[in-house]
Amino acid sequence: MRVAGRTQPHPHDDAPDTAAAFERLAGLPEGPERKALRDDLIRVWLPMAERIAVRFRGRGENLEDLYQVAALGLVKAVDHYDPERGHAFEAYAVPTVTGEIKRHFRDHMWTLHVPRRIQDLRNRVRKSAKELAQTTPGRAPTVEEIAEHAQLTTAEVRTGMEALECFSALSLEAEMPGTDGYALGDALGGPDPAFDAVVDRVAVRPCLEALPERERTILYLRFFGGMTQSRIAQQLGISQMHVSRLLTGCFDRIREEILAEAR
Repeated sequence: MRVAGRTQPHPHDDAPDTAAAFERLAGLPEGPERKALRDDLIRVWLPMAERIAVRFRGRGENLEDLYQVAALGLVKAVDHYDPERGHAFEAYAVPTVTGEIKRHFRDHMWTLHVPRRIQDLRNRVRKSAKELAQTTPGRAPTVEEIAEHAQLTTAEVRTGMEALECFSALSLEAEMPGTDGYALGDALGGPDPAFDAVVDRVAVRPCLEALPERERTILYLRFFGGMTQSRIAQQLGISQMHVSRLLTGCFDRIREEILAEAR
């Protein structure tokens, strides 16, 4: 079965008049005849879907892939359109196809995971900035102007503006702007081995403070002053053997107190 040609003007020049065809489709049972009419409807509306896809080119996705996503949205529109609701198929299909393409970008094109709310803010900020740019020639619209136009707070606008930079990620080998060959990865810090000892130091501090002053001095000279047992012995006027016994006694006492507290 062929679909009737256009009899009234449409926003899309090649949009057919398919009202009667959709009414007939709704009354047909599953079978070859219904499938043929459904496929014909998809075919005649496909130029409209592809025209919508073209609006999204230049955003990091291949145009052929966008055509496929738009066609999928068109199939969904044809399958779920209900002519009894009284609105034209085009009014239902355009937002359906557009929504399918936007979902594709949201679910597959972001290299960083951005919450849906932030993505919505990004879109509202981007749209408002584009509209305001026509009324503020020679300068970019301010955060306050965008907030008023989009009915957002200035904090939400700044969040949306930050999300504009999150659509794609840079390689760690990418050169940072304004530098002479300085890569992004060069700005990343490394793990600080001292962090691993923070908990141990906090746990052992009360035990150290409870030691006699001479034992605390020996521990400080040994582990913070970097002195050998022999030099500590000379400085304190005691034997190296005595320094060794005091250190061993300190270790045993601290270990027992830590284990007892843990138990």
